[in-house]
Amino acid sequence: MRAFEVVTLLCLVCGVVTVSSNSLWRPWTKLILTHHWPQTFCTMEHCKQHFKYWTLHGLWPDSGIACNRTWKLNMTEIQDLIPEMDKYWPNLIHPTKDDFWKYEWCKHGTCAATAESLNSQHKYFSKALELYKMFDLTGTLLKAGIVPADTNYKLEDIEGAIVQAYGAKPKIQCHHDQSNKGEQHQQLGQIEICINRDFKPVNCERSLEDLWGEVNEIVPLQFNKPSGFSVCDHEEPVQYPPVKEKFEVSTNTSKFLLSGQRC
Repeated sequence: MRAFEVVTLLCLVCGVVTVSSNSLWRPWTKLILTHHWPQTFCTMEHCKQHFKYWTLHGLWPDSGIACNRTWKLNMTEIQDLIPEMDKYWPNLIHPTKDDFWKYEWCKHGTCAATAESLNSQHKYFSKALELYKMFDLTGTLLKAGIVPADTNYKLEDIEGAIVQAYGAKPKIQCHHDQSNKGEQHQQLGQIEICINRDFKPVNCERSLEDLWGEVNEIVPLQFNKPSGFSVCDHEEPVQYPPVKEKFEVSTNTSKFLLSGQRC
């Protein structure tokens, strides 16, 4: 982060002392459709399920967190969506529990719901599934010859395949780990596709406007927990780990917000 951005953020956060955090929030301008690669995730956590395709992590507005904690997820409202959610938006750690979806709704869905197109639980989850199918990362990468394998890829090739398919720049995150030999390596872990209020893809680029989104993340500090993923290094090769039936869980990773978390 550039120095002037840090200073700006600090100034804004300092203002929280005297004003309500809600006054810092602005209406969201884009959604972040977030996919994660189960094989990488499951080297960080003890998974109960195995998937050979990218699964959905969430649909996140770029502004606001837990905008209405009293609006709890009512599973009966999305009952018809459950089969597809189990398939494409699974809880990898506790497959039979719905706490992951409840968490995503509380933290992100209640904020997305400020838009009329997403102002119900059914609208929010069904739109997320619709967008997930529209932006088929598994198929897009496969078409470009990028497949899970014991080999390395250039980050620019992965990014280029997505840009060519959707006309917008994604945000690509990796899990950075250290091998037994002390060598650093990065594994492809999470890809974000940014979408405007009309559900059209836009570049996931940082701007001064995005600082407000970061302030929204900083204000409720109780939500600010590490995910284990960070932006991939363009200078380093990227591993796209193949699917294995047995996961080797890394010992130097942080807990991921997937289940058992309270909004």
